[in-house]
Amino acid sequence: MPVPNSLAASLTLSLALTATAHADEGMWMPSQLPELAKPLREAGFRGDPRDLAAVTQPPLSAVVKVGGGTGAFVSGEGLLLTNHHVAYGVIQYNTSAKDNLIEQGFIAKDRGDERAANPDFRVLVTVGFDKVTDAVLGPAKGKTGRAYFDAVDAASKRIVADCEREGGVRCSVANMYYGTDFYRIRQLELRDVRLVYAPPRAIGNYGDEIDNFMWPRHSGDFTLLRAYVGKDGKPADYSADNVPYQPPAHLQIATQGPKAGDYAMLAGYPGITYRHRTAAEFGEQVNWALPQRVAVFDQMIAVIEAAGKSDAEARTRYASQLQSLKNNRKRAAGELEGMQRSDAVRLRGEDERGMLAATHGDDARDIAALQALLADASALRERDLLLTLIGTQTQLLRSALTLERLRLESAKSDDQRETGYQQRDQALIEGTLKQVQRRYSPAVEKTLLSALLTRYQQLPDAQRVPEFDAAFGRTPAQLQRALDKLYAGTRLGEEAERLSRFAAAREGKPVAADPLMTLAAALVPAQLRLENERKTREGEQLRLRPAYMRALFAWRKQQGRAVYPDANSTLRISYGRVEPLAPRDAVSFAPVTTVAGIVEKNTGQEPFDAPKPLLAAIAKGDFGSTADAQLKTQPVNFLTNLDTTGGNSGSPVLNARGELIGLNFDSNWEAVSASWWYDPRYKRAIHVDMRYLRWLLAKVYPAPQLLQELRLPAE
Repeated sequence: MPVPNSLAASLTLSLALTATAHADEGMWMPSQLPELAKPLREAGFRGDPRDLAAVTQPPLSAVVKVGGGTGAFVSGEGLLLTNHHVAYGVIQYNTSAKDNLIEQGFIAKDRGDERAANPDFRVLVTVGFDKVTDAVLGPAKGKTGRAYFDAVDAASKRIVADCEREGGVRCSVANMYYGTDFYRIRQLELRDVRLVYAPPRAIGNYGDEIDNFMWPRHSGDFTLLRAYVGKDGKPADYSADNVPYQPPAHLQIATQGPKAGDYAMLAGYPGITYRHRTAAEFGEQVNWALPQRVAVFDQMIAVIEAAGKSDAEARTRYASQLQSLKNNRKRAAGELEGMQRSDAVRLRGEDERGMLAATHGDDARDIAALQALLADASALRERDLLLTLIGTQTQLLRSALTLERLRLESAKSDDQRETGYQQRDQALIEGTLKQVQRRYSPAVEKTLLSALLTRYQQLPDAQRVPEFDAAFGRTPAQLQRALDKLYAGTRLGEEAERLSRFAAAREGKPVAADPLMTLAAALVPAQLRLENERKTREGEQLRLRPAYMRALFAWRKQQGRAVYPDANSTLRISYGRVEPLAPRDAVSFAPVTTVAGIVEKNTGQEPFDAPKPLLAAIAKGDFGSTADAQLKTQPVNFLTNLDTTGGNSGSPVLNARGELIGLNFDSNWEAVSASWWYDPRYKRAIHVDMRYLRWLLAKVYPAPQLLQELRLPAE
């Protein structure tokens, strides 16, 4: 049912109830922070919360979306700080057998030596954030299912098109509180991004998967990039004539580091959380989704690792994808264990039962309809997971499917095209097609597809798709013959072949024949049919979930708790303090690690193969002004209780004065499940201490020109 105009006001008023169940829980919209002035002051914040309310004003205007994570400008010359793992694709893209930047690291001698990122890498600077709820939901009034979805989608596209008419910006419409509120976001899309400084793999990814999501941690997970624009100051494709972007604000790195109990605040672009989902969705996550994802990721990881053992070139080309799969696999396993440890399914169920008992009338009926809809969708969950992975974890097949869909969409007027295939998306599609060359091996792709499609062949008939059966057969032998024939005959492995077809597809014209293009022409109609079914379900969910949110707001009001929207890749702020961790009986961890831990872990073998220059500098003990005054040695990483999730990688961590003290890069194992369930006993975030960055730039892998640009002492 349509959302009443009064609801937005009630959402704001509920923030006055600041006695939340967990004082440090919350990924808050900046506009909510003035209402949280009292708890912010009690936590130790020394500024004015009103200064944090506008995403387009300092200091938040320095915080940007970088690739799949977050970053922050740290100089007026476009210098950008993010994680090593967020920029890993950029590093891998510039790595070759002759120039292995992954292993050796990289320091640009000067700006002319900075290396261009992969063509599809983007930095987004938010320059506008406006509420557009009425404009989005008005046309959907009285509609249901696919019609509701289409009305919201069409309204959102109109808003985006109007927003982008002036040029130079990338716009989107963000859904807050599950269809309750909508915001228009305007962002500069910086397309010329260059690698400036990356530590060696054995610093930036020290410990790799063994230490991933673990504490204590000893990783220098940071990289410096630089954003460029055309001479007119507007976003532009890479050109040697471009000039450094001058950001609206930049953060100053602190010279004093944090200690236990200190206030800390983080700003970033968390990807997605699910804390306001139904109890049934919590149950499905624990009982099916997470175990299934772990199993599928394990298989894909094994395929890529096996290929890399005998093929060094394949190992390099799939390094970024492998790291992503390992991270997602471990995250899924951690979410499962964490939700079980916190008893999240039972607790969410009890909470929901109390909420539903207090809910009546239209909202109660809509919630019942939502629950029935979600139950029906569960029957297709395994098929949908596999088909998604087939379309996203390949390079050539993904390219063919993209080109065929682009051809079909380009025959429509731009406002009728699917999001992702409009004229505004064509530069990004072209960039994605160009980067294939450095991320693809035919043998690896065939083996990945074989693994995923073998799983698909084992699905019950009710989940099968006739077009996929016709293309790949129903038996392993038929599948292998089909893949051998496809990849023996395709020419999409050549960049010129992909780009020539892109030129035709973007005009809606037939593309040159190719086995993979013929396959795509057969599979895309099936994808469109499944997409229609999905959008019908999503339209109903979009219509019904606001009733669930209204009930949740009323229930939390009774409990005296404030409510923040689930994360959705929009800018959010979390606040708390530097805090130790006691995850189990008789186990306690301090909140700061030092270089002594690097030496203790060092085995000389990957992933604990600390570089010789680092070990020599540690042995020398020349830490200067970057040493911790209490610990009398060099700090590396630190813990806070800040509320974070995926997408917060690279988020700046600020002290009470707004100075940059850390760079977020991970969560502890016990807190991986925080995307679904916040447990204050375990939730910690792991950050690179900026004193470690300063020391590396000054004493280990020196970059005096960068320290000068960062306005930091050279010792």
